[in-house]
This record gives sequence, structure tokens and C-alpha cells, in this order.
Amino acid sequence: MNTMNVIRRLIASVVALMVLLASGGTAQAQSADVRYFPETGHYVKGAFLQFYNAAKDPLLVYGYPITEQITARDGKTVQYFQRARFELTAANRIQLTPLGTLLYQPRSPLLVENKNGCEKYPTGYSVCFTFLDFYKAHGGPNQFGNPISPFESADGSIVQYFEGARFEWRADRGAEKWVIISDLGRLYFDLQKEDPAHLRPVPPPDAAIKPVLSLKARAFVLKAVTLKNGSQTVYVIVQDQTSEALENASVKATVRFTDGTTQEHLFTTNARGIGQATFDFSNQKPGELVTIEVSVNYQGLTTTTVTSFRIWF
Repeated sequence: MNTMNVIRRLIASVVALMVLLASGGTAQAQSADVRYFPETGHYVKGAFLQFYNAAKDPLLVYGYPITEQITARDGKTVQYFQRARFELTAANRIQLTPLGTLLYQPRSPLLVENKNGCEKYPTGYSVCFTFLDFYKAHGGPNQFGNPISPFESADGSIVQYFEGARFEWRADRGAEKWVIISDLGRLYFDLQKEDPAHLRPVPPPDAAIKPVLSLKARAFVLKAVTLKNGSQTVYVIVQDQTSEALENASVKATVRFTDGTTQEHLFTTNARGIGQATFDFSNQKPGELVTIEVSVNYQGLTTTTVTSFRIWF
């Protein structure tokens, strides 16, 4: 009796596992832990993704990822974003590299006469006006750190540095977008002389080879009407069930002439899914039709189509 109970429990466990796999439970858990950004061609994964998503507006404050997780030149496990760099600490936690502090070089300050729209922070610097509104609306010190500079002029813009970012005031933008965050992540990547190969996009998750389930073939000739002596070219286009071009499909074109003779031409398709064959003929019967029967084979799948041309005189 005990043996039967054990067997029942084993069967129940196997069934439960099969149900879980059929429902895609594992895939869902993995996909929730990974996000691909087609805009730059990079993934954000695991703890790095959790940290990214924890921001109120991650795309605004961090931008898109510009690398995968890499070992940086300073030996840290990091991931670069347009406006930030995430780094893995010894305690296996993610923190922001203080890019503002690392990149700040003092310039000529811009004096603010009216202090009414300002707030002072522990570093001794104030954040004012539109910068203050933006700062407080998007996380304040917890997101950007404290200010480490006054208003300054840089490259024709008004800027202010914070421990983890730099704000720019852009008069050429609408009132709701006057303040932007500088792309310090990319700037620091270049200054650190990281390997530019890290910037190259990686294949998206759907870039894996998709199964070809069925074939579609179309055939046509160069000349719909010919003389009784001459040449002809037949073109064949081969696609899969999603209309994607299929390269290296095997094609056989059987030409049936008006005099009862036949020719067979074998060729393969190119990267655009197109193959062609050119052949000569002579002494064909005017007014009659020459048919071309096409058969296609690709990875064990087959399909057929037909085209023709007429002999005029």
C-alpha cells in the first residue's frame, strides 16, 4: 500500500511538472527578468533590470542601455546607459557610479540674483527655478545626489552638476522639456577608453532561427512572348510561411516545349530568395504555349508552381 502511494505521488509530480512546462511558467519567469531594448540593441537583466525599473522614469533618468553587463577597465562589473553607469558592489547590490562627481570640472559660475526660487542642499549649493522643479519631480537627492556646482555655462547651455548627473537648460525646447539630463554615461565610457566593441548591438530575442513550416513559390519569365528561335529566362521567388526570403532553396524548372521536348534546369535561391535560369530554344511552333513547371525543395519541404510563355512567330 505504501508503495502504491509513492507511485501515485510520483505520477502527480510528473503531471504537475508537465502542466507547468506547457503553460510556459519557466519562460515567463525568465522573460520577467530580462528586457531587450531594440533602440540600442542591448539587454538589461536580473538585478540590473530591477534597479533600472525602480526609478520613477528610468528612460528619462538613465536612457537606453549602450552596452551589456561587462567587466569595465576599472575591474568592476558594470553596465553603461546613455546617462548613467550601473555597477555591482562587493555586497552584490547595484549602485550608480557618481558620474557627475567624476566628470565635473569647474567653470565660470552664473550668478543668481533672485534666491526666492531656490533650495539649498548639504553640499552648500542651491538648486533653482526650472532645475529645482525638475530635480524634485524626478527623485531629488535619492536619484541624482546633491548638487556639486552652481549654475554654469557650458557649450552654450546653462548646466548644473549633481553627484550622479548633469542638468542642461535648453531654450530651444518646449516649456515642458527645457531641462534634460546630459549623456554622461556615454561620455564616461569614452573617457575610460572602454572597448568600443561593447557598444555593438546584440541580436534580439526573436533573432533565433525560426522554423520553416511551409513554402511559397512564384515563377515568372523575362519575356511573355518570344520568337520561335531565341532565349528565355525564368525567375523563381521562394519564401516561408511568414513571407521571409529563403536562401539556398533547391529549384528544378522543367521546360516543356511545343515540339514535345523538355529541358531541366537546376539552381538555388540567393539571399533575397530569388533564383533564375536562362536557356536557348529553336524551331518552336508559332502560337503555342511553352510551359515551365517549377518544383522547390527546402529542408525536406516541397512546393510547386508553373509559368509559361507564348511563341509568336
